[in-house]
Amino acid sequence: MSTRIFPTAQDAENAFYEALERSDLEGMMAVWSEDEEIVCVHPAGQRLAGQAQVRESWRQMFAGGGGMRVRIEQRVAVTGMMVAVHSVQESITAAGEMRPRPPIIATNVYLRTPAGWRMIVHHASPAQGDPGAGSAPPDPASPKILH
Repeated sequence: MSTRIFPTAQDAENAFYEALERSDLEGMMAVWSEDEEIVCVHPAGQRLAGQAQVRESWRQMFAGGGGMRVRIEQRVAVTGMMVAVHSVQESITAAGEMRPRPPIIATNVYLRTPAGWRMIVHHASPAQGDPGAGSAPPDPASPKILH
């Protein structure tokens, strides 16, 4: 059980990205809820559910060594009394690389618990190209698709 308390969802998110940059498994898992109903999807990865799968995925990722820098952009946060949802764009530069990798779009969901805010979902996907670059603008007369 983690003794760290995150007073806000933003505090939990800051700790998440700090642990990611340091390849700090214990710091990473301190952010996650200790509930078994947690879900993590890494870019182009499978859906991982529960403490064991989520921890193992981060352990494997961090085993390759650290040294990455993560810049968060385009943050959109919706916070209620018990749940917060953050949508961000992650720009990641690995050690030794001069330029960032293609951006990642991530959705992070936090739950307010008696021990402070904890992550319950991290879903990351490769960002699609700029809709204005090389593609026609959307037709305003076309029907809106909700999903």
